[in-house]
Amino acid sequence: MSGKQPKSKFRRKVSYVWNGESIRALREHMNLTQREMAEELEVRQQTISEWETNMHTPHRSTQKTLSMIAERVDFKYQANAVGEPPTPAEGD
Repeated sequence: MSGKQPKSKFRRKVSYVWNGESIRALREHMNLTQREMAEELEVRQQTISEWETNMHTPHRSTQKTLSMIAERVDFKYQANAVGEPPTPAEGD
């Protein structure tokens, strides 16, 4: 045995960094207002606004939640290299 652990097919290795444009695109894809999105994520409406204007970025745990929500609502985005934000897929 080589000592290497087999990679789990259930564990995602891609790390997304969400920016204002992609957060707004996800929210609009879900047909939510900033207030409704804030309720979904249990944050203030002002926080959503600050994310969408790139004043602040979501914490890593919130970014993971955004990725899970995006998958749940079939939001098509391209996985870019680590450190680059996701972008809506072509044709959306």
